[in-house]
Amino acid sequence: MKKYLFISTITLVFFSTVLTSCSDEFVDPKPEYSIDSENYFNSKEEYDNALIAAYDLLQSSYVNVLLGEIASDNTLCGGESPTDVIGFQQIDDMIHTPVNSNLRDIWNWMFAGVQRANYILEFQNKTDFPGKAQVIAEARFLRAYYQFELVKWFGGIPMKGDARFKIGDEKTIPRSSVEEVYASIEADLIFASANLSPNAAQQGRITKGAAQALLGKAYLYQNKFAQAAASLDAVITSGKYKLVTDYNSMFEAEGENGTESIFEVQYTDVEGAGFGCLQCSEGNVAVGFNGIRNYSGPLFSSGYSFNIPTQDSFDAFKTGDKRKDVAILDINAWALANASYDNGNGITFGKGNEDTGFFNRKYLPRKRSKDAAGDLNLTNPNNYRAIRYADVLLMAAEAYNRGGIDDGKARTYLNEVRRRAFGDTNHDIATSGAALTDNILDERRLELFGEGHRFFDLVRTGKAAGTIPGFKANKNELFPIPIEEIQFANGNWAQNPGY
Repeated sequence: MKKYLFISTITLVFFSTVLTSCSDEFVDPKPEYSIDSENYFNSKEEYDNALIAAYDLLQSSYVNVLLGEIASDNTLCGGESPTDVIGFQQIDDMIHTPVNSNLRDIWNWMFAGVQRANYILEFQNKTDFPGKAQVIAEARFLRAYYQFELVKWFGGIPMKGDARFKIGDEKTIPRSSVEEVYASIEADLIFASANLSPNAAQQGRITKGAAQALLGKAYLYQNKFAQAAASLDAVITSGKYKLVTDYNSMFEAEGENGTESIFEVQYTDVEGAGFGCLQCSEGNVAVGFNGIRNYSGPLFSSGYSFNIPTQDSFDAFKTGDKRKDVAILDINAWALANASYDNGNGITFGKGNEDTGFFNRKYLPRKRSKDAAGDLNLTNPNNYRAIRYADVLLMAAEAYNRGGIDDGKARTYLNEVRRRAFGDTNHDIATSGAALTDNILDERRLELFGEGHRFFDLVRTGKAAGTIPGFKANKNELFPIPIEEIQFANGNWAQNPGY
């Protein structure tokens, strides 16, 4: 799959060789060998291969992360011009419609992940082998992860239980309610939490802690605060995770899959990629999109200057917050600090659309010691830290506070994150109630800046309207179902309100 899971392709085709005889006698033709989707899953190896295929769609979630920032108040779209990737530009301005190829990508790619997980689950009882419960638990986590992405973006989605969608189902199977989708996600993650090992069999594979953390997050998104607190506390008290001392190191290559990583999407640059099939890239496409336009200098390589942090985001970090220079690169200050580069010629860079002089430093492309296959900007090996321990601490703090359960515990978890950020206890928070809620949500913006969570945090807490420019209440909480899906369903699926 990724860096640590071997890539394997399942070719689900039916073929046969017709045997004929030299005599005139009729011989009933039998296939010498055949394999199709219905007679697969006859061995542990075949289940493992199908599981790798289900993991593989995680890499295409780069666009979810990128747009989770661009849609928020954290960043501007950027790019080369106001028409560069027009779908991104429209989402940034909150003028997107059902005709948006980038939203269609999210729908298609996340549903492909659901389909691949459901393929395993449809045949989960066909063959027994040692360790099968682990495989099924991983498949159910992956289905829950993809469905969680879909329900965040689009609301209720069609579901078919443990079975793949087939042609024609779109005309008969309705969109499930948001509550039904979350019930499916919860059931999958409860099963996964009970059956996954605390330790990954291979780096990058799902663990018990990842399932508990995602379950807690799903509860939090529904304001089920007591359940969220319990699930997230199970991760915290497990003793398996801790905050790393050096915040910056976490976003460098040596920080991948470290003690703060609970679930991490693995990327590699060993396989080429091009714009014709971005979801085929084994690299993190978002990183190249974040890159500094026409950059020449130390540490970083160039990119397409999308996802540009705003001045307001830069100013949100307080004096002494060590995260500021890790989260946001001030290119002009960087150029001044590296004036001696290249024998005194300094660094060079270009300016793109909506230039603010700031870049998302966590996921900027780094220089590499070797050439990558394919387009360099599309094959960055930077892993995406999908669930970090700091995120779990802040989600737990929010659950304890907003649920009216224990503000003292909420402050403890919040201040653990802040002490790492400032390197002291002088910036501890002592508030309670609604003021503490605001402190926690502000901390989420700073701690998780550039990691794709901001838009959904604002929406789920009712703070999007008035914070995100152009955001319209009772409409932009969800994105539109792609027009193609509405047309395919032939009236069976209603469009989201306002679109």
